[in-house]
Amino acid sequence: MSRDVALHRSSCTAPKFAPAGSEVSSVASRESNRLVRSVFRALAVATALVGIFSAPVTMAQPSVSAAVLTATAAATPSSGLNEQVLMVPAGFGANRVDLQTTVFKPEGAGPFPLLIMNHGKDLGDPKLQRRDRFIALSREFVKRGYAVMIPMRKGFARSTGEYSDFGCNMDGNGQMQADDIEHALTWARTQPWVDRDHIILAGQSYGGLATMAAGTRNLPGVRGLLNFSGGLRSDGGECQWRNSLVEAFADYGAHSRVPSLWFYGANDSYFNPEMAQRMYSAYTAAGGSAALVAYGAFKNDSHGMAGSRDGVKVWWPQTEKFLRSVGMPVDTVYALVDDAPIPKSNYAALDNVDAIPFMREKGRQAYRNYLTKESPKAFAVSSTGAWSWAEDGDDPVERVLTACQSNSQQPCRLYAVDNAVVWTDDATVPRLTNVARSNVDLPTAPLAVGPSSREQSRGR
Repeated sequence: MSRDVALHRSSCTAPKFAPAGSEVSSVASRESNRLVRSVFRALAVATALVGIFSAPVTMAQPSVSAAVLTATAAATPSSGLNEQVLMVPAGFGANRVDLQTTVFKPEGAGPFPLLIMNHGKDLGDPKLQRRDRFIALSREFVKRGYAVMIPMRKGFARSTGEYSDFGCNMDGNGQMQADDIEHALTWARTQPWVDRDHIILAGQSYGGLATMAAGTRNLPGVRGLLNFSGGLRSDGGECQWRNSLVEAFADYGAHSRVPSLWFYGANDSYFNPEMAQRMYSAYTAAGGSAALVAYGAFKNDSHGMAGSRDGVKVWWPQTEKFLRSVGMPVDTVYALVDDAPIPKSNYAALDNVDAIPFMREKGRQAYRNYLTKESPKAFAVSSTGAWSWAEDGDDPVERVLTACQSNSQQPCRLYAVDNAVVWTDDATVPRLTNVARSNVDLPTAPLAVGPSSREQSRGR
């Protein structure tokens, strides 16, 4: 599974699918949603200056590439992550596939140290899985001068090919997914913006398992592995997945000499502390180099901690020490400007459920549920009565607008963000439009939105 996030939408209208190149789940729609947010935020800061933190940093790590060593002594201001979506080739001949890959980079030509972050598996058809972005995690690395790659593996999202696995053979499952990580790494090391000798592999859930499998391959330039709740489970049937998973980690430990850092929380709904300890003990007893951070409960499910902005304070302190120990940079070299908050509108009190326009009772009950959730979160509505809410994970505002729009032929708008009502009756307030940035490769075919009213974010 890939994220501890929830996405909920109304089922009061049939899903509406946009034409090719502009579907609500496409990059175009995501960029449209960001445009909506940008205008809202511009309204909030129209009469104020946005300050940029520029604290001095020390660039004295001799093992880091020349591009990092020659960076300015003060943090360089940057307004964004320079997001690109690329199709990265993987395999050869008849086995060739293209991996939909998100790339975040600092300003400049590089070469930059590289983080390859690997996703989990949501419930259902992998083709319907969203493109993972790991925004909060990516920001922490980009502002320290890293490029970040997040490849969607074969059969996931808009990557070509078909997903397959080895059933209850967890060792084989991890190694099969590691094939795509290796292909992505091979491609990355040909790029002029990548520091070929300073690379970290990381992954969450199924991506964590695949990352640890990739660690057995002695891949060039890889200095360390980050495992966020790594594993895979298979409920139902006769699969003894726990034992199989422990055996997989034992095999990985016997064949890997790359240092690794593991994070497992007390309330992980898939791998509880006992299971995490079994996997860790098997890995280290076989000879693997690892340190386990067994932290406490995190929100409603620690399995998705890596995808949460609030998770940074959990994983970064130990990750900083780990990166230093393997000769990777940790000092801030770019001060990314935080998005200005969407302004509170004073349209109604947050808990005034009757004030929400257009809502039927089912939607109002959903809003009551929204009120019980932790931030970050967002709730959107449409004049058709469609609604959606999302919590945590990558950009709830973007996700909630996309999900709501999939159920409405009329524009969706934000009603609440976090614990503030942002709705206004002003007809000039921007709505969802189909506008894409020129530096993003648009998909060539529509992706249907799944019929479920709840997107399971934790996967398999």
